[in-house]
Amino acid sequence: MPLILGMSLLLACQFAGELIARGLTLPIPGPVIGMVILLIGLSIRGKVPKSLRTTGEGLLRYLTLLFVPAGVGLMVHGRLIADDWLAIAATLVLSTALTLAVTAWVMARLAARRGGQ
Repeated sequence: MPLILGMSLLLACQFAGELIARGLTLPIPGPVIGMVILLIGLSIRGKVPKSLRTTGEGLLRYLTLLFVPAGVGLMVHGRLIADDWLAIAATLVLSTALTLAVTAWVMARLAARRGGQ
């Protein structure tokens, strides 16, 4: 029963995110909005419910299977990737650098807020 409750909560958040994304025609994917909804809900609650923890641990156990479709896509569309490799590489490098910079900035702000711990 806990798995059903946890999966229902995850799917409800994803569904809510899809409704918001499509209803407001946002350029943000519905699952991303759903994750934000889940984060807000968990932050308000203050802890992760046991059913959600059990479901999450079960899903993480099989996370590597989710990379199979991406790998197949790389093999199938290898020609397109080869044609635009420079743009793809530049995008990867720039987005990684931006992510690192934003993460460092957020960590510095949080450390300053907590008194430099």
